[in-house]
Amino acid sequence: MIRFAHIEYLYALAVIPVMAVVYFLFARLRTRAEARFGNPSMLERLSEDASRGKRLTKFVLLLGAVAFLLVALANPRIGTRLEEVKQEGVDIFIALDVSLSMKSEDIKPNRLEKAKFEIRNLVSRLGDRIGLIIFAGQAFTQFPLTTDYSAASMFLDIVDVDAVPVPGTDIGSAIERAVESFDFEETTTKVLVIITDGENTEGDVFDAAEEAAKKGVLIYTIGLGSPTGAPIPVYNAAGEQVDFKRDRSGAVVISKLDETSLQKLASIGGGKYFRGTNAQDELDEIYKNINALQKKEFGVKQFTDYEDRFQVFLIPAILLLLAEVLMTENRLRWLARWNPLRKPAEAEQ
Repeated sequence: MIRFAHIEYLYALAVIPVMAVVYFLFARLRTRAEARFGNPSMLERLSEDASRGKRLTKFVLLLGAVAFLLVALANPRIGTRLEEVKQEGVDIFIALDVSLSMKSEDIKPNRLEKAKFEIRNLVSRLGDRIGLIIFAGQAFTQFPLTTDYSAASMFLDIVDVDAVPVPGTDIGSAIERAVESFDFEETTTKVLVIITDGENTEGDVFDAAEEAAKKGVLIYTIGLGSPTGAPIPVYNAAGEQVDFKRDRSGAVVISKLDETSLQKLASIGGGKYFRGTNAQDELDEIYKNINALQKKEFGVKQFTDYEDRFQVFLIPAILLLLAEVLMTENRLRWLARWNPLRKPAEAEQ
């Protein structure tokens, strides 16, 4: 079966009959102009070396070259070949905190945007399956394990603090969601990266971590923020800061990084804790650790490969073009001299 990589070039083949019509119109106009110019027999003698047949042949060669060239540009692909590609890697779920405290700006531009920036960088160089879980007072799967990194980046772009309607910070629910989403029948190494400011407000996160560790899930944690804390800015619909978040008594809420809890989580999960900063890419450090893990086959991808055959049309196009360029419009001299229309006396002179 023939397929074309750039089928739009085939539409240009419509120019071939147009060129033919234009050529014959001009040939007809030329004949009429010559008839008005002088005696046809005299013009025949003056242009006895010119060959109308070769002129037509040159034009046909040019049309053929253009046609073959356009088909070559369309890049015909003939035949199919199925190949199997074994993929090896690690299954990675990233649990991203989208609670309101992630809007604090002790890390620029804010904690959440810093986290999204690092995730984008990680996705751009992964060869592993990756999934994203977002959580606040409840956890949701933003996208499951996938190697479709362009789609993953698109889903990441729309993540914001209003993505989870339940307020709070329930890290335990994010761990449980990841454990539910991993396929433990597959032998791949399973990694959970938790990105948060560490202020867990719901549930017993350490019990969830211990259950995940029993199933072989490695837990890495990234803490965003500062132990001294920072206020949470409040913006209006126009994007202008109007205040800071306040508690019921009217005092400004200060969101502090809970490093102790995150270090304990990483220790339970057999991973490492990283402190988020403005300059360092913490996910890059985790990626280096992940690359050192034993990667196992997680799937076989089968795809169809088409073989290019543009050369079959490009070579004739070049040969026809060379023939058109090298061919003159003059008759062969012996043929020009042998003209049955000329008188014998004239032929001897």
